[in-house]
Amino acid sequence: MTTTHRVPVPGASIHYEVRGSGPVLVIAGSPMAARFFGPLADALAGDHTVITHDPRGISNSPLADPTAPGDPNERADDIVAILDAVGAEQADVFGSSGGAVTGLALVTRHPSRVRTLVAHEPPLLTILPDAAEQMAITDDIVATFHRDGIGPAFGKFMAQAGFDQTGGAPEPAADGTPPDAEWQPSEQYLADSVRMFGYDILGTTRYRPDVAALTARPGQVVLGIGAESGSLFTYRTTAALAALLGLEMVEFPGDHGGFIPEPVAFAATLRSVLAGSTARV
Repeated sequence: MTTTHRVPVPGASIHYEVRGSGPVLVIAGSPMAARFFGPLADALAGDHTVITHDPRGISNSPLADPTAPGDPNERADDIVAILDAVGAEQADVFGSSGGAVTGLALVTRHPSRVRTLVAHEPPLLTILPDAAEQMAITDDIVATFHRDGIGPAFGKFMAQAGFDQTGGAPEPAADGTPPDAEWQPSEQYLADSVRMFGYDILGTTRYRPDVAALTARPGQVVLGIGAESGSLFTYRTTAALAALLGLEMVEFPGDHGGFIPEPVAFAATLRSVLAGSTARV
């Protein structure tokens, strides 16, 4: 059974969902909303209390000021507010993409609230050798969005990410079913895309990880990489962070969004990581 809840936070109201029972596990995305993690959460709910949520400004988590710039630190504080609301002193956290950046901020700001963070492919530009070039590309993506709209911006975004795709992107079904050829973007998809390109992407990709904070508790941070992500930009960013933190990367099924088509296999790997008995790559 899934229950839905809401917690007020400074400048926003956060929608979150709770499944299962057992040790608390928070699944965080950005810009992905809770609905995309439903099958993964279901696969983990047999032995975990799984919490998913819509990040501030996305889907069912409205902002008081919709034009407020996105900040991983604020998103991290939102997770703490959720933990407080459910009465959890500590939780494991799985963060995907921008949600992995949120997780890094969470460990930095609230280390005692996180048992293990599994940061899956965080898109951090600031730690790359060609950071200035990559940040300029992201600036152009944002400028393209403001000038030409979502479709052209998404095409440039996917090119930077390393996906062989141009134009708009179909919204995947919650169970990973391929979208219909006649797909049309929903109003929510468009609104979340506006939030992503207009306000969130710069704060997420330009977050600077605090190496001392992230290495203060050995074993607290695990970096995940998709088995099929070798050609993706997030392989570079994750490998760079691994080198910076002195960590190895743990391989997960699929690519950047491998939890969508393979939720059961992905859940099995995550469960193994959290148990501390996974193979390293």
